[in-house]
Amino acid sequence: MRQAAALIDLGVAPSFKDDVLWPLWRRFLQMSRQAYTNNPVRSAKFKVQAVDSEPGSAAESSCLSASETDGEMWPSDRSPSQAGSHSDWSTGSQGSCASPRPRRKWQRGAMSMAKTLALIHVALVWSRQALTLSDLLRLANDGAVPYVHAYRDLPEEMKLDGAEALIFTVQSIPTYRALHREAQTLVGFLQLPAFPRIRRQDPLHPAMLGLRYLADANLPDELHPWLYELMERSGMADVTCGPSEASSRPVLPQYDVRTAALAVVTLKLLFGLDDHTEWDLSNAASDLVTGKQAARGHPGTVFSLRRWYRLLHAAKLRKQRARDSATARKQWKATPLYPSRKLKSVVLKKRRVAEQLALCLEKFSRGGAPRAPPAAPSSLTFCWGTADGADGPSLRDSNLDAAVTQKGQVLTPVNTVYWHPQLATCNSRKCGSLCAAAAVEATLPRSFLWLLQFFSFLLQVSPTHLHQEVMNIERRVFATKAAQANRTELI
Repeated sequence: MRQAAALIDLGVAPSFKDDVLWPLWRRFLQMSRQAYTNNPVRSAKFKVQAVDSEPGSAAESSCLSASETDGEMWPSDRSPSQAGSHSDWSTGSQGSCASPRPRRKWQRGAMSMAKTLALIHVALVWSRQALTLSDLLRLANDGAVPYVHAYRDLPEEMKLDGAEALIFTVQSIPTYRALHREAQTLVGFLQLPAFPRIRRQDPLHPAMLGLRYLADANLPDELHPWLYELMERSGMADVTCGPSEASSRPVLPQYDVRTAALAVVTLKLLFGLDDHTEWDLSNAASDLVTGKQAARGHPGTVFSLRRWYRLLHAAKLRKQRARDSATARKQWKATPLYPSRKLKSVVLKKRRVAEQLALCLEKFSRGGAPRAPPAAPSSLTFCWGTADGADGPSLRDSNLDAAVTQKGQVLTPVNTVYWHPQLATCNSRKCGSLCAAAAVEATLPRSFLWLLQFFSFLLQVSPTHLHQEVMNIERRVFATKAAQANRTELI
């Protein structure tokens, strides 16, 4: 409830909590037999009964409660195209009741803190909100969404100790890949139908996310049509969370990583990023700027990758130092609860001493000066422009005259060569999901590797993870002969 309220305060639609998150939470409790069932997981009957003995009684009671609550899982005014019909939900519940064997991995444990973020992410995708998975992780890391110190929001009447206290003892933020895997497992466990279609005007669509990431990276707006064309030709315009070919479960796309990969491929297409072509085009941009200054008497606005790199590299170093400093000051190891009631007084005393010591050290470090109020969370990492506190001048209005040329009625990249590593698909079950990208990372051009690291910094994912998605896009566009024909048309 507190996590959802924090998201609503940050701008998420208020209907997100009651119309989407709350029904998902009820469905989780029902499917895991923790509530909304006549045969709860903690009952003596469930513990004693063998899995293969008399399956009908347990299944009938569970299906009975499912039929009683399925009709209330979603508001009746939701259309089938948005939330799926009630018959779809009933079919999913009955399908789960048809199998008497319980899902041990999810039934034995309660909702952990990582699973709360996974559930919230699924609800955000279902309701087509503007927050991506990387945004949710960043908000949890910054404290805007209760996570590390969520125990502070627990009511006083909740007396937790022992194993239950460990649920709220958090000492790290889950990684992007781990949380996405947790959310995908949750979707399969809940047996959700196909998600509502992500339309092109929705904030989660790559067409809209592309505008945001280009602005955050201080790249020209003229790059967006090229990114959009690449998205169309790679078949990524349709991002419906439907069942995959290998599974009947809906697949959660990684919207933010996919859009960042599209931006990387777009820059690679126009500027080469082979440690040679991009600098030649930067020299050409400098010549065009000099010519415009001499002819018109004012500076040109031709985009230069060299100038952009110097500007972004310095800003990224400053942001990285600020992040490292904030992480070093953060108190990860907390003592929110006591392991047993006998040790309650000892733990509370240690906590008071630690809080007083931290307060004294904070006053000493800032020299008695009042602390500045924390800045409001923003969806952008950098601020470009002429305002006070900006990270540098904005390059969004720059043109691509040095990188593209007019041929007839068609704009064509000056660069005519596109390099890529071997695009053979990788069997993740045998060699790991990141092996293909990790194997070639040492051989990548330095400019391309820096670009991967920069967008990974924006999304807080590993460069290898982003490179894997870049290679997936390249397989879609360049791996077949038909795609090669599209490539010829594109350039």
